[in-house]
Amino acid sequence: MKKMILPFLVVVMLLSVTSCNQPVRENQIVADQDLKTEVVISKQDVLDAQKIWGDGIVKIGEIYSEGGDYKAAAEKHIDDLYGYNLGTVLFKPTLASEIQFRTDKEGALSYFIADNSNYPEDHGFAIKPWSAVRWESTGIKTENNMAIAMGNYYFTPAKGGEDVKVEYTFAYTKDDDGKLRIIMHGSHLPYSPPIEH
Repeated sequence: MKKMILPFLVVVMLLSVTSCNQPVRENQIVADQDLKTEVVISKQDVLDAQKIWGDGIVKIGEIYSEGGDYKAAAEKHIDDLYGYNLGTVLFKPTLASEIQFRTDKEGALSYFIADNSNYPEDHGFAIKPWSAVRWESTGIKTENNMAIAMGNYYFTPAKGGEDVKVEYTFAYTKDDDGKLRIIMHGSHLPYSPPIEH
């Protein structure tokens, strides 16, 4: 009887050790993968990106006003801040009613600087020009490698006049290099109720 119990106990112990160790190893691999892929976007990341975006729009207009290569500046602005290197970007510009939704870089570039026959309604939003962009966030929601911000931004005309108030919703993610990228840009003029007579 003792001879039969001893091998049985050895087998049970080996199975127990194997079954206990195996899930730990699998969990460890999963944990390591999670650490590698989990990227956290902070609210400050979004605020910094908003300032850079606004400064870039102002800069494009300045270069245009000075007779410089504003197209190159606009392309750099898009390449540096938007996620076209990651795939489709959902772009809904403020002053567009014929081709309201743009999903490629060509559509975004046209909105900023015009001069594209495929988008005849564009007049070059960034080359108006503007002297400042001020952001008022209603809220910023972050979840790992995704952030969404919504609120108003105000554009100050470089040639004088009142600020133009625009509503925005932007979504961000970080690319493989840890750089924050805009993957959704929604911009709208506030609703203006009809005047009753």
